[in-house]
Amino acid sequence: MAGRHRKPAPRSLRRAGGALLGLAAVVTIPATASADSGSAAPGPLLTGLIPTGATAVAGPPAVRGPETAVVVLGYGLLPDGSMRPELVHRLQAGYVQALLAPASPVVVTGGNPQQGITEAAAMADWLVAHGIAPARVHIESEAGSTLQNAEFTARILRDIGVRDAVVVTSADHIARARSVFDEAGIVVIAGLTPEQLPALVRQFGP
Repeated sequence: MAGRHRKPAPRSLRRAGGALLGLAAVVTIPATASADSGSAAPGPLLTGLIPTGATAVAGPPAVRGPETAVVVLGYGLLPDGSMRPELVHRLQAGYVQALLAPASPVVVTGGNPQQGITEAAAMADWLVAHGIAPARVHIESEAGSTLQNAEFTARILRDIGVRDAVVVTSADHIARARSVFDEAGIVVIAGLTPEQLPALVRQFGP
């Protein structure tokens, strides 16, 4: 994948940039004062930018970044190997988080191949085609269940020195995902679902 030409993000999604601030990278906004960092709690404006249901992070932004991964969970492909709308929606949410946390590695996880294409491979291709650097994208293409998503992703995160993650999946799946990722030893600092995207992204995103 590293040798593929990267296409710029669609103009329509770039135009939505102002709306993306509503997500304001849960991995980069300090939430409370830290005894060892001296960081202060955010004002009302920053507090309002943290997505509903997300867990904000204590400490200065520098504490997060390369040590916090964006993990996007797969969703069954169509018989022809193309992605279902639900998976595209998950990718849109993960894409926004990746843009807002540019130092974070991105892990796509999911096997269940159709026409020789795994969920993770299709997801990685989509992210790279929309401008995410191939070097940031780590592919876990063996998992066939949420439990395996967590177990196999945990191995990747340990190998690349990541200590926690923002887990991206559907709203009706986020509780289950957070539970199994916690059990696998991954500290889930926030869950992110497509419903938390600004309406402008849902309307005009790819």
